[in-house]
Amino acid sequence: MAKRAQPITLVQGIGGAFVLLVILAILGPLGAVMIRAEGVNGLRPADWAAVRFTLLQAVLSAVVSCVAAIPVARALARRRFRGRGAYIALMGAPFILPVIVAVMGLLAIFGRAGWLNAALEGIGAGTIEIYGLAGVVMAHVFLNLPLATRLILQAWLSVPSERIRLAHSLNFTAQDMRRHFEWPLLRATLPGAALIIFLICTTSFAVALILGGGPSATTVELAIYQAFQFDFDLGRAALLGLIQVGICVGAGVVAWRFATATEFGGGLDRPAMHWPGDPHLSRLWDGLALFAAGAFLLLPLAAVTGQGVGAIAGLPLSTWEAALRSILLALASTAFAVTLALPIALLIAGKAARAGLEGVSLLSIAVSPLVIGTGLFLIVFPIADPVALSLPITGLVNALVALPFLLRALIPAATQAEATQGRLADALGMQGTARLRHAILPRVRRPLGFGAGLAAAFSMGDLGVIALFSTQGQETLPLEMYRLFGSYRTNDAQGAAVLLMALSLGMFWLFDRGGRVNAAS
Repeated sequence: MAKRAQPITLVQGIGGAFVLLVILAILGPLGAVMIRAEGVNGLRPADWAAVRFTLLQAVLSAVVSCVAAIPVARALARRRFRGRGAYIALMGAPFILPVIVAVMGLLAIFGRAGWLNAALEGIGAGTIEIYGLAGVVMAHVFLNLPLATRLILQAWLSVPSERIRLAHSLNFTAQDMRRHFEWPLLRATLPGAALIIFLICTTSFAVALILGGGPSATTVELAIYQAFQFDFDLGRAALLGLIQVGICVGAGVVAWRFATATEFGGGLDRPAMHWPGDPHLSRLWDGLALFAAGAFLLLPLAAVTGQGVGAIAGLPLSTWEAALRSILLALASTAFAVTLALPIALLIAGKAARAGLEGVSLLSIAVSPLVIGTGLFLIVFPIADPVALSLPITGLVNALVALPFLLRALIPAATQAEATQGRLADALGMQGTARLRHAILPRVRRPLGFGAGLAAAFSMGDLGVIALFSTQGQETLPLEMYRLFGSYRTNDAQGAAVLLMALSLGMFWLFDRGGRVNAAS
């Protein structure tokens, strides 16, 4: 009998080489940052204020996102209505939406000239201010509410129907359901969800760049950018980069420590049942929660689309050139990310020490893109002009950022493909590229297309590393849009926002759709 699941030697060898390449690409710049960093005495009072603001806004964003997500996830878990699938799909849109477009949408509603302030002024109730801590937290809630909702919803849907049937037979009330089901479920899910969002918000750059700024609303990432662009103080930028890494690693360790699973046991995969203890008033609250969350997510997108779609035709030539530059950069970054991810996923799928190998991919989450960019600048600066290499460096960093998401999508599919097709491939003597082409690729096309779509959307909307390096004539579309907005060319900025949103969503759809065509289940 043939041995089961023989390794694809060539592909796995390439995967091992790529793992080393990823380690070098992340730890090399981090090492350069550590060498160049000044002592703690090099920090100014404004830098300590940036550290405090980073932690404060991340805590508030995580808490508000999770608290607001609870009633939305509860309603989605308990109700069945027409359009429920589309509503859940909407929850994924802000994840691939360029951050700068989301901020433009929020400004269209809550900004000084936004719809809400116009309405408040109309009734003589004054205006609200979106810039500063409130605006940064609001933008982070807009971007992370869907993520929190999806995480909590998955936990809610994990309760087996058999447990709900037992609750019916015991005549559980609403209070009993909260005590025996909902509270244990939330206690197991919320800490992990909050810590993930906290980690995301500590590395947020574009939100703080537009809605923050100033001594009282600067994040560490923004302080790195300012030390780089305005003071050209590389030692201080490096020190701030190390502090940023410390915050991310600390949050990651705490998230790993608090990661727990709900303990409702398994079921027979029966259809979901109606929960007992469901008075009419709770249906009203569920409806209000779904309406409020939907309005909060859709209105900014509708506003930016409505205001910008008419300005697309009149966009200046530089914006179209920036759009073309972004498309080419996104395609190159996606191709590089896929080239790295597929062999690494196949290597991990066939290895016992997969936990350690997967941990390598998480390095690009622990080390923020701006820190990697700072390190690459320090490495390149003595030997070449970093500005001339701004686009290749941005593409490299974007590929590293997308790598963990690609691997998360690919590894389960690659493991299953080896488990189900490996024995037959061995019996037929299929190895190397033949095994990859006929046994593996047809079964990983769906996650590969999905992951490539995410990578392309991330790269299209990136406004981080390119802001460090780029000069006139090298702007990507997000940077061009930010400069239009900063020079008060609001109509052009809104048109660029619609164009950027369409390109990002379109590239995600094309890759995701391409992965599903003729793909094996």
